[in-house]
Amino acid sequence: MEDDTATEILEATYRALCRHGYANLTLEDIADEADRSKAAIHYYYDSKGNLFIEFLDFLYERYTARLPAVDGGTPREQLFAVFETVLTNEAAPPGQELRTALLEAKAQAPYDDAIQTRLTEFDVVLFERLRDILAAGVTTGDFAETVDPAVDAEFLVTAITGAHTRRVAVDYPSEKLHATVIRYAEQHLVADELSEAAH
Repeated sequence: MEDDTATEILEATYRALCRHGYANLTLEDIADEADRSKAAIHYYYDSKGNLFIEFLDFLYERYTARLPAVDGGTPREQLFAVFETVLTNEAAPPGQELRTALLEAKAQAPYDDAIQTRLTEFDVVLFERLRDILAAGVTTGDFAETVDPAVDAEFLVTAITGAHTRRVAVDYPSEKLHATVIRYAEQHLVADELSEAAH
């Protein structure tokens, strides 16, 4: 498939998911968004499922590009930048409408190995980024010596994933979720002297 056509269809998929959600999404909806015929979409993808897997790969590339690099600023600044990126920026991908659609897709993951595999990749990249930041911060003294990078990164990924679900399911404000995670990090991860200096 030509790169321009691929990008056009995947961008249309993004818009259609935001508009219709995953459960109600059809190839015709995507064709309408792409201003192409349904047959043209079928030429490249034989099912909504195959297109959605390709779309998750496309979204993964955007998601990883948005996560702040682990080389820049102090580990504490890097950690809080990740929180800012994944918890508060509703306008940038994945955005609130897409989070809603992806929550529907996550419900399909136990029954669809391909979806589960793609969603696992999102989980792993966030875990590894957080683990690396925490490990660096323990070394520099930004984070307390009691921090276990792997265990605490696991907890943070779980908290962030739960925050996304809570935001979508009960419309809980992103700002409050962000503030809660920051408060937790200040109290349980950041070295005492740095945490006190911030207040």
